[in-house]
Amino acid sequence: MKIFLLVLSSCLAFMGAPQAQTFKFSTAENEDTAPKEAQQAKVAAMLQTPCRSKIKNQKIMVLIGEDHNGRVVTSQTSFSAHFDAINARLQTLGLRTFTQAQIKAQVAQAEIDAYFRNDPDAAISASRKMAAQYILRGFISTQASRNAMIRVNQVNVRMNFTLTSAAGKAVSQTSAESASYAGQDTAGMALTLINEKADEVVATLYSDYCNQAGFK
Repeated sequence: MKIFLLVLSSCLAFMGAPQAQTFKFSTAENEDTAPKEAQQAKVAAMLQTPCRSKIKNQKIMVLIGEDHNGRVVTSQTSFSAHFDAINARLQTLGLRTFTQAQIKAQVAQAEIDAYFRNDPDAAISASRKMAAQYILRGFISTQASRNAMIRVNQVNVRMNFTLTSAAGKAVSQTSAESASYAGQDTAGMALTLINEKADEVVATLYSDYCNQAGFK
């Protein structure tokens, strides 16, 4: 009798195991998708502001630079993938963007360097040359260091986005940040960050612009 009860108990435990595992997996899956769904809902809400007709076909120039441990890099060809990720989303809203080749042909590198040093005259000059109504500046700040406790390289990445008018007036500003133990590939980490946050960043800039222009 004792042997029978022992066997029965083992069978019941075996039968119950998959149910417990299924429950845990489902819970973990819900926890993983919840932040993504919340972000999608936030983006959708910001894009509800009805002013797309106001910005349709207006020209916007995207410039990206990076401060890597105090060394500033503003050569636009270094950020092709970052540039394309932002441009694609701006085009979806109806804005007209410029290619990197077009920017390079019209705007001197010295003017771009000056713009990233917060020279307002350089921004105005660049926008006039491209006949752009807006400039979106993405500035990547990276800090690579060695984590002594776990003996690995780590990189902290932050991106600040500033939208200005052709006259140099600030329209909107937003940022995104991330950290990783991936090593020294700060450009790669910045691209990952853009792909994760670009929808929300562009939606924030759009919403700020619409609200500032008086659309409710």
